[in-house]
Amino acid sequence: MEREKPKIDTLTGLLSRRSFEESFKVSVQNATRRQEPLSLAYIDIDQFLTVNDSLGHLGGDAVLAGIALLLKQHLGPEAILGRYGGDELVALLPNSEREQAFLAVERLRAAVESQQDYQIGEAHFSPQVTISAGIVSFPIDGQNEVELLRKADQALYRAKEVGRNTIRLAYDERMVPKTTHYTMTQLERLSKLALEQGCTEAELLREALDDLLKKYGVTEFAN
Repeated sequence: MEREKPKIDTLTGLLSRRSFEESFKVSVQNATRRQEPLSLAYIDIDQFLTVNDSLGHLGGDAVLAGIALLLKQHLGPEAILGRYGGDELVALLPNSEREQAFLAVERLRAAVESQQDYQIGEAHFSPQVTISAGIVSFPIDGQNEVELLRKADQALYRAKEVGRNTIRLAYDERMVPKTTHYTMTQLERLSKLALEQGCTEAELLREALDDLLKKYGVTEFAN
């Protein structure tokens, strides 16, 4: 029997929610079998009700379609993209670590913020539109689709709480245990610095540790 074709959301050209969930399930299975990372970005258009109120539903639809196009342009051909509901969009990034996903979605966020041209029919307009996003990765943030979506939603909520137009990673108790001497503020600043420098958080921490060891003259391996 021929496999049913994925259903596409007619407005955005992205996968429908049901088709995305089916692809998500298969992607987690593949990542588990291949022992590869898989990242999920849960994306929301900031204050979309205000966009609809000021531009009307046709304007809101144009913004959704425009941002969907930016997703396709900035997240690459391997990304699995879906419209999860309303103005909520989702992106699966196969074989992508959490830091890699953060950098990719940050580029998308910047592109949306600078986008100046949306179109309704023949008319062009330039509303100020931004997005917020929460990012999680398999297997570090969850072992299945339910866990990953729940943590991505929590991360998105935190992005909204701190003022929107930003991205947040999922908190991971295994990475930030109660005995740690890092504060959440420090970790968020570390994420921002890694983004600015175009490297991973782990690379920055290794660099800082090397500098600390040199400062105290610990330069030789113990016998």
